[in-house]
Amino acid sequence: MANIYNYKGDDFWVSPFNGLKPETKKPARVQLHDATLRDGEQTPGVAFRKEDKIRIAKALDELGIDRIEAGMPAVSQEDYEAIQEIAKLGLNAKVMAFSRANVKDVEMAAKSGVWGTIIELPSGEPRLKWQFKWSKQEIIEKSIQAVQRAKELGLYVTYFPFDTTRAEPDFLFELVKTVVREGKPDSLAIIDTLGCTTPSTIQYLVGEIKKLVDIPLEIHAHNDFNVGVANELAAVEAGVEVVHGCINALGERTGNAATEELIVGLKYLLGYDLNVDLAKIQSVSRLVSELSNQKVHPYKPVVGSNIFARETGSGIKMLKETPLAVFPFKPEVVGLESRALLGKKSGSDSMEVKSEQYGIKLTEDEIKVIVQEIKALSLREKRTVSDEEFLAIAKSVSGK
Repeated sequence: MANIYNYKGDDFWVSPFNGLKPETKKPARVQLHDATLRDGEQTPGVAFRKEDKIRIAKALDELGIDRIEAGMPAVSQEDYEAIQEIAKLGLNAKVMAFSRANVKDVEMAAKSGVWGTIIELPSGEPRLKWQFKWSKQEIIEKSIQAVQRAKELGLYVTYFPFDTTRAEPDFLFELVKTVVREGKPDSLAIIDTLGCTTPSTIQYLVGEIKKLVDIPLEIHAHNDFNVGVANELAAVEAGVEVVHGCINALGERTGNAATEELIVGLKYLLGYDLNVDLAKIQSVSRLVSELSNQKVHPYKPVVGSNIFARETGSGIKMLKETPLAVFPFKPEVVGLESRALLGKKSGSDSMEVKSEQYGIKLTEDEIKVIVQEIKALSLREKRTVSDEEFLAIAKSVSGK
């Protein structure tokens, strides 16, 4: 048995088997890189103004994010000014820009005053064949030129060969080995642009690349097959040191790995002691939801309004008494509360919990009648029953 760490504590209780897996190559520390202001803004219909970006950047910094990807200077003058202002805020987080692999973009990034830049260029075979139509030698040369210029300008550089997971393997390995050797970027990102891998595939790819280069690796995963967060956690277990995400899983198509889910996963599933204020996750999520005009699904992990709500009567009393019997971590950890909902699946225990909440004393016979009326209303309306409706039914039945 290897890799043991605490799988339970005062605020959480996850699987002991997490610590009984074969030995992994987890780094001692993992950094959180948030791309909400760039990749998140690529969500169809999302357009952040300068003041929006500044507010979000401040909120991310207060949350404890290590690196903030403030945007792409070449997109517009307003984007450039927003990046410039964020770089001047004196945040604890490192501020990065996003650049295409050309000298002009890199120079704009440096001029904006950021700490570092991500330099992107395609590596996936479909992109090269149908979109860019560059030769593989051109890809290598453009990458080296842009990375070298960024280093000359004093920027920290993350080389970002996007669509990594659809690259032709021999070319990918030649590309990263050559660019790292000649351009000398500070880190290298593995990008699952179309979210089309599995955790074991990511671990294999990380292992192969680590044989070729001796610089920190980063992971940037999308969610097309709903495994973005799983892939990034798997990458960490294989030795990746920086995870990329967007608040509320914003991003193109099905979105990016969600920053808030990565935080909770790193802390409770992989045992990392993060410098993050988990209680602020809700306020950051709500801010991004408001400014992006994108609603958060009520059952979305970590930030959904109903994730700690329970309609099923079995175990309902444990919501307050022993919440870790029914939840992997306490609601308060991420700034939420547990709630008892009433509906078709509720029973006597649910009515007792709800009546105690409102200081109503009911007899066993009254509770039985109320249960049946609640179930009938829920079935008729095909929804849960509101507290106001419960109170009206309870008053009608008990006369209190």
